[in-house]
Amino acid sequence: MTLNTPVTEQLLEENPEALFVDGFEDAFIGICRRFGQPSLAMYSRERCIAVLMQRDGMEYDEADEFFEFNVIGAYVGEHTPVFVTLDELQYTHFRGLDRV
Repeated sequence: MTLNTPVTEQLLEENPEALFVDGFEDAFIGICRRFGQPSLAMYSRERCIAVLMQRDGMEYDEADEFFEFNVIGAYVGEHTPVFVTLDELQYTHFRGLDRV
């Protein structure tokens, strides 16, 4: 993991065993928390697919299939990252980044 930010440092303080997905640093969006469970790295599903398309030259359908099988399908225990699908319109509005 080459991502070294205050958020990743905070995650590793909360859960030193948290896992990250190599090569998807641009898709990392934060920390996922649930009561009584370890904090986990959180990635945007759509950003992961965009990484595959840009980095590896895949078409959307190919990247989506690869992601589902090889990334989400690579569960390695309770510290495995989570992948979320954001309602981008709501997310950008919440952050004050309304679309034009």
